[in-house]
Amino acid sequence: MAPPVASEPVFRVRGGGPLEGTLRLSGAKNSVLKLMAASLLADGPVELSEVPDITDVPVMGAVLEGLGVTVRHDAAAGTCRLEVHDDRGLRPPADAVTRIRASVACLGPLVARRGAAELALPGGDRIGARSIDLHLEGLTAMGAVVERASDGVTVHADALHGARITLDFPSVGATENLVMAATLARGRTVIDNAAREPEIADLCRMLVAMGADIRGIGTPTVTVEGVERLTGVGWETCPDRIEAGTYLVAGALTGGRVRVERVRAGDLTLPLRKLADAGATVDVDGDAVTVERRSGPLRPVDVVTLPYPGFPTDLQPQMMVLLTQADGMSRCTENVFESRFSFVDQLRRMGADIDVDGHHALLSGPTTLRGATLDGLDVRAGAAGVLAGLVAEGETRVRDVDHVDRGYARFVERLRTLGADIVREDDGA
Repeated sequence: MAPPVASEPVFRVRGGGPLEGTLRLSGAKNSVLKLMAASLLADGPVELSEVPDITDVPVMGAVLEGLGVTVRHDAAAGTCRLEVHDDRGLRPPADAVTRIRASVACLGPLVARRGAAELALPGGDRIGARSIDLHLEGLTAMGAVVERASDGVTVHADALHGARITLDFPSVGATENLVMAATLARGRTVIDNAAREPEIADLCRMLVAMGADIRGIGTPTVTVEGVERLTGVGWETCPDRIEAGTYLVAGALTGGRVRVERVRAGDLTLPLRKLADAGATVDVDGDAVTVERRSGPLRPVDVVTLPYPGFPTDLQPQMMVLLTQADGMSRCTENVFESRFSFVDQLRRMGADIDVDGHHALLSGPTTLRGATLDGLDVRAGAAGVLAGLVAEGETRVRDVDHVDRGYARFVERLRTLGADIVREDDGA
């Protein structure tokens, strides 16, 4: 007898009416995981609030527990308490590291605090090459010695010292790792061409609250004066601008009205401008943003992804879905991850008219999308597949939903609150 086929969860989506309603979001995926890693630097507990209920949080917790950190995560309350109880570990568990890209954020804190780190090659989304060379080059400039192997790296340093580091590319991960390492290094570290994403500023501000001396937060040049020790702290995770942008795009796409609370509009300046250019009404009211489109066709726009403050690559697939419904020709240029256009084949399967030439995509619309079975290739592609299903004829099935679970808290529940026809169920097919 053949063994039973294991069932895997899928999202089943049916296109329908406009999304309507209000959502309040919790903290940013791209911040909270790095805040958790920063607990390795602290003498005392780090207590985080507004922690998103996503699967990457317990995975990062497992990484840190393997390094001697006590992790108490309350998903329902949105809190996480972390405290180092054993500082001898240098190698986090490989099974956890290979599941989550953010595990590389442990590298800088380990070398700074414990003098060494052994790290398996980190995992994460399949959206292109994301080498850790810039991380390692920066640590080498600060006095570390790097030993590479086929399955990971070992980095050790008797004591890190300050250095002037110019990044070839404003890498988010490298900026975060080098800032954390520099907080306990001897002397001054200057990082030029640093990434400026709001999540990096959130990390830097928490480090300052812990006792770090960091200047130039949010600018291309970050200066860190090393200190003797960092203390524990309580910290509220910054809002998730990508999650907010996803729901706001969904509101414009479906011709509805979606209000997102606990969002920093300044972190979404360019995406909000593009939504307005496409024909949506955008209203900013303190820490809430409302996007509404009641009538009239969407207008074509051009989108170019760039490091912050440019248009975020993590909103490109969602925006591409919206552009399939615009009346005319739109262009999308991807400058950050070379494999981000993998999602185009999913949209073509639904009937989208998209031509790709290198890192440019030309979209002709509006096109009638038809329900299909899609693969959730990564966090954002999975969410974008659901958005496509919201305006498609018939039923759309999105597989590999574990990717979406990594970045969106209670995704189905929140969409249903807005009136979406979506369910999550097991599928043994």
